[in-house]
Amino acid sequence: MAGAEDPTAGHRVHGMGLALEAPIWPAITPDEAAVVLAHFPDAAPIEALRWHSPRPFSAATLIDTAGGALLLKRHDRRVRDVAGLAEEHAFIAHLAASGASVPETLRTREGASAVGIGEWTYELHRRAVGEDLYRDQPSWTPFRSGAHAHAAGVALARLHRASQGFDAPARKGQPLVASFAILSATDPMAAAESYVAARPALAAFLAGRSWRSRLASLFRASGEGLAPLVARQASLWTHNDWHPSNLLWAADGTVETVFDFGLSDRSCAAHDLAIAIERSGFAWLELGERRDDAIADPAAALSLIAGYRTTALLTHDVIEAVVRLLPLVHIEFALSEIAYFAGIVGDHDAACLAWETYLLGHADWFLSAAGQGFLDRLRTGLNL
Repeated sequence: MAGAEDPTAGHRVHGMGLALEAPIWPAITPDEAAVVLAHFPDAAPIEALRWHSPRPFSAATLIDTAGGALLLKRHDRRVRDVAGLAEEHAFIAHLAASGASVPETLRTREGASAVGIGEWTYELHRRAVGEDLYRDQPSWTPFRSGAHAHAAGVALARLHRASQGFDAPARKGQPLVASFAILSATDPMAAAESYVAARPALAAFLAGRSWRSRLASLFRASGEGLAPLVARQASLWTHNDWHPSNLLWAADGTVETVFDFGLSDRSCAAHDLAIAIERSGFAWLELGERRDDAIADPAAALSLIAGYRTTALLTHDVIEAVVRLLPLVHIEFALSEIAYFAGIVGDHDAACLAWETYLLGHADWFLSAAGQGFLDRLRTGLNL
């Protein structure tokens, strides 16, 4: 395997802050990759492992083969099993059939889109078209320009159009999925109680914390009247992790390919748009590190929505739902992160950071003068 590198030499991944950290999940080795690729008849012989992803929740490597580049991704089976990956791969296949540019998922000899080996689950994709301009940036990295934000909005509208007709139900309960069970409920606190009770590690972490009163306070402050508005939204499978580093870019600044559907699930277009803004309209990793009224970029948020509107109609109800969901849209995934850190990884400090800084900190920021000003800018810009 000429040119194979030592996959562990200096490999670091994104942490919960700005600094790179030692990986939780070991880098994929050349020998490991060869064993996995043997299950996929369309995978050519490996020439070299070119690059290891800095994403923290799994391990991934870009592989040069005699038949072109492949991306191999490995998950702990407690995070994604074969059935869990099959859910998102079915969505990817539907999008591809509808004309969306998404990575091609390779199949095993038995026709499966993933393979389980020991404690791991693997998926294999052909390298997609486009430049990975943000690949070394943390997920919570704003767009480089308003033009990129606009192009991302165009691409998101196209993806929602391609998603039409995919009638699979919501995904089974599993870690690190941006599901839509709490904010879509008439009684979000009851839904939150059910969500926590179904995840023993999350329940154990929250025990002794005033989590019920904290969530109830957030729902009262930012969620009043949200349920009937959400109930009017059309159900749709969505990406749910729309940020610059999940997009591949063309030379003209447009989006060439959308990838990483690990958080995808059934929600609605407004939920996906709110997540897209929450993921890319703020320098969240600088929250508390500088003036907190300077972390938001309302112009980027408005550019993203303007791009979306060039391709798809956004009714007043949808736009209102986007703005109303925005202060709370991160909560369900934050709870899932806490369950992941507290249960699967056993990292109490990271779970605390996810609770205090991510879940509560982001929601509290929207209640601050800066956060209210940001929402006002959106409302003015969107004529709400």
